[in-house]
Amino acid sequence: MDNNNFYMLAKTMFGLEEILAEELRRLGAQNVKIINRAVSFKGDKGFMYKANLNLRTALRILKPIAHFQAHNEKELYKKLYLIDWTKIFELNNTFSTHATTYSDVFRHSKYTSLILKDAIADSFRNKFNKRPNVDPQNPDVTIDLHISKHTCTVSLDSSGNSLHKRGYKLDTITAPINEVLAAGLILLSDWNKKSDFHDPMCGSGTLLIEAALIAYNIPANIFRKRFGFEGWKDFDKELWEIIKDASLNKEIDYNGNITGSDIFQKAVRITRNNIYNALMQENIKISNADFFEQKIPEGTFVIFNPPYGKRIEIEINNFYEKIGTTLKHNYKGCKVWLISSDIENMKFIGLKPNKKVKIINGDLECSFRKFEIYDGSKKIKTN
Repeated sequence: MDNNNFYMLAKTMFGLEEILAEELRRLGAQNVKIINRAVSFKGDKGFMYKANLNLRTALRILKPIAHFQAHNEKELYKKLYLIDWTKIFELNNTFSTHATTYSDVFRHSKYTSLILKDAIADSFRNKFNKRPNVDPQNPDVTIDLHISKHTCTVSLDSSGNSLHKRGYKLDTITAPINEVLAAGLILLSDWNKKSDFHDPMCGSGTLLIEAALIAYNIPANIFRKRFGFEGWKDFDKELWEIIKDASLNKEIDYNGNITGSDIFQKAVRITRNNIYNALMQENIKISNADFFEQKIPEGTFVIFNPPYGKRIEIEINNFYEKIGTTLKHNYKGCKVWLISSDIENMKFIGLKPNKKVKIINGDLECSFRKFEIYDGSKKIKTN
């Protein structure tokens, strides 16, 4: 049985590696090892399908097919050309390439990706006098090349589009939170999946929908139209249908309330549409309300992502100070988590955080902070 297992790599964001490793263990992965912004693991074809469907904090899942050393462009091209690409996909399939480089020799990832594309095309042309077409948008097969110094790893991207593209979003507001990050924050927090959940600045509704998917144990990517592995030569449609059915049968009951609000009518409208598209209209309730004027019931679990930059019309330090005052007076008996990239101004909240977690979202360093609001919370300056 073990002969059918192979190594894979699940990519994620900085700060979510432990959460992803735990998700993989729970799904049944073997040899789980954490690396920077990724987790390596072992499983079979069925597990690869299951991981793509169920993992909430993975951005993509790669299946390595070749490892080698290359010291210059010529050597890289030759070793890529010698891979038997015809075992992986057909001449009539489309493909795309992607490269990540950390090397003094291969400095430009886009140029390195072109070397990979040319090697694949030439390999087919040599055998059939024809080459497969490149489709950067919706390829049948995506090939990933990772170079660290001289060590090259060629992988098949089993996910296709990044797994944060869940398939339920019809529209977004400016600077929406990424779905993988939203799920990661909820899993990083200490929400018990029993208490009420509230997002008072819900934007496009991402945190709310991810919270509902987690609370009811619904597969994260059930709404996606397609995964990369569906274009592979060895795709097993029957096995894929069995995996989907089994994953959907694991739904559980949640008896709490998931609620959200936003001051902007447009955000409320967008959130409602996204909730309908995620078939969650019975499970998530939305209202048009001002964070600074709402009173939240005791015992509610709160996570939110305050708007920043151009999305705030008042002076930034006043904004955070007002958040702190509102939490103190209107959120008594609540656990509150908030994330912001505006780390410098978070001190104006004026409450001592019970916990701080560093997250890197794209190029932005963010701080995810927990505040337990008791009666008479004192103003305590934080660094």
